[in-house]
Amino acid sequence: MGQSAEQLHEVSESFEFKAEVQQLLNILVHSLYTNREIFLRELISNASDALHRLQFEMLTNRDIVDPDAELAIRIDFDTEAGTLTVSDTGIGMTREELIENLGTIAHSGAMEFVKQLQEGDQSAAEIIGQFGVGFYSVFMVADEVTVTTRSFRPEAQAVMWTSRGENQYTIRLADKTSRGTVVELKLKEDAREFLDAFRIEQIVRRYSDFVPFPIYVRGKEANRRSAPWRQRPQDLTEEQYKEFYRQLTLDTADPLLYVHFSADAPVHIQSILYVPSKAERGLLTARSEHGPRLYSRKILIQERASDLLPAYLRFVEGVVDSDDIPLNISRETVQANQVMARIRSNLVRKLLSELKRLADEEPERYIQFWQEFGPFIKEGVAIDAAHHEMLVPLLRFRSSKTGGNEWISLARYKERMKKGQKAIYYVLGEDMNSIARSPHMDYFRAHDIEVLYLTEPIDSFLMMALQEYDGVPLRNIADASLDLPEVKKEETEEAETLSAEAFERLRKRFAEVLGERVVEVRESKILRDSPCRLVTPENTPGAGLQRVFRMLERDYEVPRMIMELNKAHPLIRDLGRLAMEAPDDPLIAQCAEQLYEGQLLAEGLHPDPADMVPRIEALMAAAAHARVNEASRTNDEGRGTGGES
Repeated sequence: MGQSAEQLHEVSESFEFKAEVQQLLNILVHSLYTNREIFLRELISNASDALHRLQFEMLTNRDIVDPDAELAIRIDFDTEAGTLTVSDTGIGMTREELIENLGTIAHSGAMEFVKQLQEGDQSAAEIIGQFGVGFYSVFMVADEVTVTTRSFRPEAQAVMWTSRGENQYTIRLADKTSRGTVVELKLKEDAREFLDAFRIEQIVRRYSDFVPFPIYVRGKEANRRSAPWRQRPQDLTEEQYKEFYRQLTLDTADPLLYVHFSADAPVHIQSILYVPSKAERGLLTARSEHGPRLYSRKILIQERASDLLPAYLRFVEGVVDSDDIPLNISRETVQANQVMARIRSNLVRKLLSELKRLADEEPERYIQFWQEFGPFIKEGVAIDAAHHEMLVPLLRFRSSKTGGNEWISLARYKERMKKGQKAIYYVLGEDMNSIARSPHMDYFRAHDIEVLYLTEPIDSFLMMALQEYDGVPLRNIADASLDLPEVKKEETEEAETLSAEAFERLRKRFAEVLGERVVEVRESKILRDSPCRLVTPENTPGAGLQRVFRMLERDYEVPRMIMELNKAHPLIRDLGRLAMEAPDDPLIAQCAEQLYEGQLLAEGLHPDPADMVPRIEALMAAAAHARVNEASRTNDEGRGTGGES
């Protein structure tokens, strides 16, 4: 039988909060946060934990109050009274447990949390439950909170805890005969948005949709309970995986790939991860943060757990759940926690293994992935030494021997290397067309040697990390130190027509005109169809890296490079002859400037291509003038031999 109100009041006691609780409550009560809805998530999490603990007791203890009561969470509200109530049929609390749980902060992250709030870090409120202070978030929305609870133990008395979020709370006996806990909030005036069933259902679905117990909002079940990632893969259909992805991401397209991953050792993980079909998925799916949702026992802990996956896998969506992660884990603990580190390692290896399987077994689908997310994998090779061996086989390239949508792996390149070829060759450029016309390609076209085409900004960083593959070095064909067999004399035409003296005069004239802009001007040993090229000296940042600096407008200056001249090319031959006959002819200087800047432009290094226009016009004028003079001489000769009618 229950006690009268007078009897209950007589046994009430007042208690002072511990100092750190007073600090916390003072900050919460006098501060406003944009994401105050998380208080409901915390109450539901506490209720779910109480129900879990009761389930454990029921396995070993038959002497329990209300053994047949449904294990459930109920949320109700009274609009007129301005009260919101969250109740459960869980394990309940005794008087001593109530004082311990609600009168102190016993978790290691609590003081750090208080410090962050004092320093004005409002983002801390959004993850308040991670610091073990989740219950106190109710004071962001409530003027007064009453907790009425009865333990599952038959001999325990019901007790009531009341506080207005100030420096004290009261405890008294309560008239509650059923097992569990009821939390009643007297809401602030500016928090009456939570006296709305639709609003509450939204919060439940966002944070607590997969709590394994029914959550009733005004008598209507609001959560799905069955978490797909905690089911066996064979129990889910393809369409169910796709539907869960759409609910998770708001993406209207199907995912390209999903990975359902479960493990019990060395750490408990249950996860479904998705690779979207597109890198850019529209306005509704745009987001600034990355990472899967992190759950602990189906309770949402972090909306975007960026520490669970490296940045180069930021396109991956999904959920990760682990029983080994405590509900009260702090932000700092998330970053340093060894369980999190092991989960991260397992997830990365599983994802990369699945991508390798896709590449081997479904190459066409893998190319779809590569065309969307290839730069991310390149980024991984550049920065993740721990998974280098797993990432490199995922790389795909266009080359001088691929066409259309064909892509090749490094393994495939190695298979079709020419006999005696000692390196895997690549070239960096602005785009496919400019690379195909690059003078660096002369030798390789002539000798039918395959060259990988690299056209993305990340490629320069990729090749800094990718020095060799399976024992074969990778070499940039624009390197000055490239060791290639010289072009045979019979492969060039009229190379002897430009004497050594004429070439040396031209070389010196070019060096004089270009000055400090080049390291040196020298004869090319490999050029065939092009008049010249610029190559990178050893131990200097390559043109590709300088191109990135130029794009970023950061510390960019035109690099000093080596200019190589092809003395077999008609233009160089003619300029060499001109250097013999008229070494000071301004045409030589104009051509030197134009050839140099033209190569800068082809390499994507020219700081201001518009500067070339006046010189091009001058060269055109000179050429036109020469043609007019030539035509005039021809006509004069014709008239002199009686050719005029």
